[in-house]
Amino acid sequence: MPELPEVEVVRAGLAPALAGARVTSVSVLDERALTRHAGGAADFVARLEGAGIAAVARRGKFLWMPLADRTDAVVGHLGMSGQMLLRRPDANPERHERIRVFVEHPVHGELAVVFADQRTFGSLAVDGLVATPDARPAGWGTEDPLIPTQVAHIARDPLDPAFDDDALRAALRKRGSAIKRVLLDQGLVSGIGNIYADESLWAARIHPETSASALSTVAVNRLLAEVRTVLHKALAEGGTSFDAQYVNVNGQAGYFAHSLNAYGQQGKPCPRCGTEVVREAFMNRSSHLCPNCQRPPAGLPKR
Repeated sequence: MPELPEVEVVRAGLAPALAGARVTSVSVLDERALTRHAGGAADFVARLEGAGIAAVARRGKFLWMPLADRTDAVVGHLGMSGQMLLRRPDANPERHERIRVFVEHPVHGELAVVFADQRTFGSLAVDGLVATPDARPAGWGTEDPLIPTQVAHIARDPLDPAFDDDALRAALRKRGSAIKRVLLDQGLVSGIGNIYADESLWAARIHPETSASALSTVAVNRLLAEVRTVLHKALAEGGTSFDAQYVNVNGQAGYFAHSLNAYGQQGKPCPRCGTEVVREAFMNRSSHLCPNCQRPPAGLPKR
């Protein structure tokens, strides 16, 4: 599933072309792409056509486009394989295309935003906006303290200027769960999925099954710093792409996969100490770690 860097790459690519644009028409080819929309295709089209787009914002793995002079927004979630692509209005249909939104921008002219999704777990929806509890801007790409109701339960991510480090430290002290499980909890800290959790824990030399409450303040600070470093590096390299599904708005893949130290590196030597990286079962998925650099907590059963 696309994580924070991949979704931010998409947001950054959409913003110059969509902020200030007006929707001229909408074509829904597959209503499965509207599973999060309260009405059907006709309602989605009616609420979008003629609307102005004020900005393109993101929190965690969610995108949204506040509609100008309105109290709602278009919310997008890429799911497992969703793509949002910028195309010419007359461009040939994309493979797995579900929705095409035609816009007119005062600078860039006529464009089409194509939502394509192979596995159909992603979706678009028009959703109402509510105030953020802390009255701070809701996410990257917007200065407004308004967030879609479908995104309101998602915590801020570690790159958000309004992210509260102290609140996270306090929450970790109360969590007996494995630190990786906590990092994957989008209600506590968003945008970190399996790839970046493994990479951050490797960089911080913390075993993924270490109890969050057992981490010292120094260890938590080190982990937060490494999370931010990993996310910034992934952003600079366009995200992580293992296949053609995770692409930017021009259909280009990111290359952070070449910089991975732990995730997917099982059987290879740890770049830090040379010990073979291992893959272990974790929460119906896998953790990738160095058994020498990331020593298991006391009492953890041997694998």
